[in-house]
Amino acid sequence: MKTVGIICEYNPFHLGHKKQLDIVRSTYGEDCAIVCLMSGSFVQRGMPAIFDKSLRARAAITCGADLVLELPVTSALSSAEGFAAGGVQILSGLCDALCFGTETGDVPSLMQTARTLLSPEFSDVLHLELETGKSFPAARQAALERMGADASLLTNPNDILAVEYCKAIIAQNSSLIPLPIHRMGSYHDTAPDPRNPSATAIRHQILNGESWKEFVPEEVRGLFENAPKFDLSAGERAMLYRLRTMTDEEFEALPYGSEGLWRRLMHASRSHAGLEDILTATKSKRYTRSRLDRMVMCAFLGITAQDLETSVPYTRILAFSNAGRTILKNAKGCVPLLHIGETHENPYWSLEQRCDDLHGLFRLESPQCAGGESQRRVILSPAGSAASPPAEQNRSE
Repeated sequence: MKTVGIICEYNPFHLGHKKQLDIVRSTYGEDCAIVCLMSGSFVQRGMPAIFDKSLRARAAITCGADLVLELPVTSALSSAEGFAAGGVQILSGLCDALCFGTETGDVPSLMQTARTLLSPEFSDVLHLELETGKSFPAARQAALERMGADASLLTNPNDILAVEYCKAIIAQNSSLIPLPIHRMGSYHDTAPDPRNPSATAIRHQILNGESWKEFVPEEVRGLFENAPKFDLSAGERAMLYRLRTMTDEEFEALPYGSEGLWRRLMHASRSHAGLEDILTATKSKRYTRSRLDRMVMCAFLGITAQDLETSVPYTRILAFSNAGRTILKNAKGCVPLLHIGETHENPYWSLEQRCDDLHGLFRLESPQCAGGESQRRVILSPAGSAASPPAEQNRSE
């Protein structure tokens, strides 16, 4: 039985995600197993996930996933490079292949670009481009062009992440086989494409009370219909409180704050009223907005640069099918696993609990109570598909 991994956010789970699962099964056979490593309460854009992670895991298992694990929060809030590296490290101990969406789908080109980025010469060329005042993405593209590599692969969001997956596979000497799938439609469209909707567009529809059901699989529409929604706007004042009370030392310890960016954020937090004003005042041509969003979210959650570099002691199990149960049994001793709701004597466990408690402040209807993480249970789907509704199990195998 082949096992295929997918690093994902499912924010929310939509028709494109269901299509990916179907393509994996058509490629590797109906008896293959699919492992989804999913961001939990916060996603790589530096935002709270729109729905609770257990609900999103339930949607994935209902639509054909066999095992849903939680991507640790420090990987989920990392740069594209850290996001990919954290995911590849976990899935390398569980899977034969890694499936991801790209705009090009050309494995040789993706791998060649990844090798160029990892070459010792690249960092020197990149440094020269950064010295001209270019933003990091622009400098990286220019450096690739100077080295004769295909820089066009770093112009589209899915290709960028695909290259980072390939980099991680090479750097970690992973046995994962890249399995790219052509991603159609625009990643950032705010109006959903009926055939290839983006998660950005669906979130926009949901949060604005507009039609969204036709863009998600029929099997999971009921899960999302009356579910509590989470959005940055609901937690803005809590974030402002945190920014206004942070010390100089706490700002300096933040991730993504190199070259004095932490100081710009500190001064903006102490002289501007709203979160958008603070981010606008901090922004410069050198840094992307997503970097600032992650930096501010890490400030709110109390995540430092050292936390992002700390080895994660375990990966949480969110949901599994019978095939997923087999993967878990075979994985014993390969990847440290912890079922959702289980405690762990490690400082990282406390960090996770804090982040999940603070996610409740972004709930639109009203704040969610703290302490709910300990009440979660693993979701078990006997069939691993929509044929049987997932149940909850107190303990994982």
